[in-house]
Amino acid sequence: MSLTTDYGLADGFVAACHGVIARLAPEARVIDVTHLVPPADVRRGAAVLAQTVPHLPAGVHVAVVDPGVGTTRRGIALATPRGLLVGPDNGLLVDAAEVLGGVTAAVELTDPDQFAPEVSRTFHGRDVFAPVAARLALGAPLAGVGPAVDPQSLVRLPTPVLRREADGFTAEVLTVDHFGNVQLAAPDDLLAPLPARVRVRTGAGSGPGREAVHGRTFGDAPPGGLVVHGDSAGRVAVAVNGGRAVDLLAVTPGDLLRVAAG
Repeated sequence: MSLTTDYGLADGFVAACHGVIARLAPEARVIDVTHLVPPADVRRGAAVLAQTVPHLPAGVHVAVVDPGVGTTRRGIALATPRGLLVGPDNGLLVDAAEVLGGVTAAVELTDPDQFAPEVSRTFHGRDVFAPVAARLALGAPLAGVGPAVDPQSLVRLPTPVLRREADGFTAEVLTVDHFGNVQLAAPDDLLAPLPARVRVRTGAGSGPGREAVHGRTFGDAPPGGLVVHGDSAGRVAVAVNGGRAVDLLAVTPGDLLRVAAG
């Protein structure tokens, strides 16, 4: 089982979820993916989850980045060929489900018998998703935790911008990692035709942009220099050798970057 949230580490929220799972399924091993997703940043949570689950044991993956908690948004559990996903129906789970082979079945979590005896309006991670996940980890069938829903009705995040161009491409900043590396919504095979020197320009900029090395790793650029490379998730990323690309480029997720032949 895995657990991904935006709960942070300063409070007892993560421990409470662990405690519920341990009480119901004491033999279950829980891998903490991260609890430092920026608060309410569903896209960042979805990206981290989708890029991590292929490397985890098959099992139940709980993810809670849930700004709509307590509203009419659905709680769901999804089946895939390589595991189950539990969390809010706000786009958080779908990319991970696709990576695990696609959604083969989906249910809505509506049965109070599957939840904690008392359900807080603002803490469904503890009172809804953790107990359902624990029951699934114990072998409960998906149909036993809720009624079926059409997988086509699941909420999906907007498709990020990606434009292929004659001398390069323009792509949306998908996420920024702990090291300040900027990951783009572009597969790394788009780099193959580009030369050893490229230019990186923000979508709002009109100048020539910044020169960067088209490399394979950070050290291919001189200290403090930009490098555009394929990252460990198979996406195009922009990094700085010994620095933070996000600061140098002054971008945030959702901005556009153009990478083109120099």
